[in-house]
Amino acid sequence: MLTIKQITENTQAVVAGLEKKHFKGAQEAIDQVLELNNKRKSTQAVLDKNLAEVNAISKSIGQLMKEGKKAEAEAAKERVGQLKETNKGLQAEMDEAANQLQQLLYTIPNVPYDEVPEGAAAEDNVVVKMGGMETELPKDALPHWELAKKYDLIDFDLGVKITGAGFPVYKGKGAQLQRALINFFLDEARKSGYTEIMPPTVVNAASGYGTGQLPDKEGQMYHCEVDDLYLIPTAEVPVTNIYRDVILDEKQMPIKNCAYTQCFRREAGSYGKDVRGLNRLHEFSKVELVRIDTPEHSRQSHQEMLDHVENLLVKLELPYRILRLCGGDMSFTAAICYDFEVYSEAQKRWLEVSSVSNFDTYQANRLKCRYRTAEKKTELCHTLNGSALALPRIVAALLENNQTEKGIRMPKALVPYLGFEYID
Repeated sequence: MLTIKQITENTQAVVAGLEKKHFKGAQEAIDQVLELNNKRKSTQAVLDKNLAEVNAISKSIGQLMKEGKKAEAEAAKERVGQLKETNKGLQAEMDEAANQLQQLLYTIPNVPYDEVPEGAAAEDNVVVKMGGMETELPKDALPHWELAKKYDLIDFDLGVKITGAGFPVYKGKGAQLQRALINFFLDEARKSGYTEIMPPTVVNAASGYGTGQLPDKEGQMYHCEVDDLYLIPTAEVPVTNIYRDVILDEKQMPIKNCAYTQCFRREAGSYGKDVRGLNRLHEFSKVELVRIDTPEHSRQSHQEMLDHVENLLVKLELPYRILRLCGGDMSFTAAICYDFEVYSEAQKRWLEVSSVSNFDTYQANRLKCRYRTAEKKTELCHTLNGSALALPRIVAALLENNQTEKGIRMPKALVPYLGFEYID
């Protein structure tokens, strides 16, 4: 959530940033924020003046009674009563303005950094790096959904029977591959100094608002209405909310956490060949990195996270590219975001496997996640997160890019976790 200070001190820069994100009605929204904030402040000023007058008059009543000025004392009491009634209305008016302001701020996205490219959609993203090994497949190369059937790794039809489309059942070496990837990703995160967390996979509404999934992504989240709980779309939500309403010490940062969870996304309206097989699921496994940092160090933290994710793809021997997202393709909460995509040789397309974002103070302001400086000042933290990695499309790329006449070759980094070199 944008801070009032950010909006009042840099109004036009905020409007320009929101327009860069293609947020409709940016100027009108910011004008409304300023109007509500001015109303809240002016009402607060009148209320403070009245409260001061009530205190002053109340102190004088006793003295007036001692001096025998009963009529004046009664008039003073009547004045206090009038002011208190007026103050009730002013307090209600101020609370209403503050509530409207808060609800409005929830609907306004984060402002992108200057280096975020202009653009409206994915085709405007900028490729900043490409890497990995070139693949050469057999002439009769198959897409992963056919390979999964051939080697009995994933049963999509059984998932439909048990739950519905988008909930695959992993079997045999397919299940082993899932577990191997999870352990590999967690071990690599631990080696990089991350503390592993095992959080709940359902959260309350306050947690959803804290990280910005609510109200922006409410339609994409599974809602348990009886208990008013939400299935998490990513471990970012519960792990970042560990620090909701917390004041950290500057010496504690950067805080580095990782977590493996199942993730749940409704993905309403997702149909067609681009979502076939593992390309888009309603439930999937993911290892997430979360950092809490100071403003001065968060850009370095972001780069370290990018390097970590790239190193995972190098070890998995997959062709990849890194994109800096344009304003129109960034998430609601991000100030800057890089996507990692792996190339599917069999499908002849790039598959997104990670987004690594710096949210600046946007989430921290919602969460009231702060830190105390060496000078004992309290400041908002910066929050960051990134997938390291999401499994479905990694599995798809591993199966498709490594198919040989002998079977599906597994990258060397996974063999110790799998206990086999080939799926055959």
